[in-house]
Amino acid sequence: MSCYEIEALRLGLMNVLGTEDASAREHAEQELDGHMDGPVAALAEAETLSAIQRHLDAALVDLESEIAETDPEDPEYDYMRGRLVAVRDAEQAVQRLTDQGESVLDGLGEAHDVLHETFPVEGE
Repeated sequence: MSCYEIEALRLGLMNVLGTEDASAREHAEQELDGHMDGPVAALAEAETLSAIQRHLDAALVDLESEIAETDPEDPEYDYMRGRLVAVRDAEQAVQRLTDQGESVLDGLGEAHDVLHETFPVEGE
């Protein structure tokens, strides 16, 4: 059993952040071997935070559907529900990362404006 969505998310975030950790990438790819299709594959290949959010949401829908179709007596049922909690938590973490990134951009824009107000450039 593996948490395909989390490993795919790790790969997507490595793409977005430009992470060069070959061993972490290899580990995630090994965990996903044979499961690189649909939203999980798209998530692993995502190159922007908005793409990550979109594909993670689709992966959650698929996981919820899979859980709904699974017999509660199935030995993997509880693990699948745990996966769902972990993936929902990861979804919130990605949203926080996006919000923080947007806050940094806003702060840089404000700093730029203050700099130009403090030191006006002639001709602008």
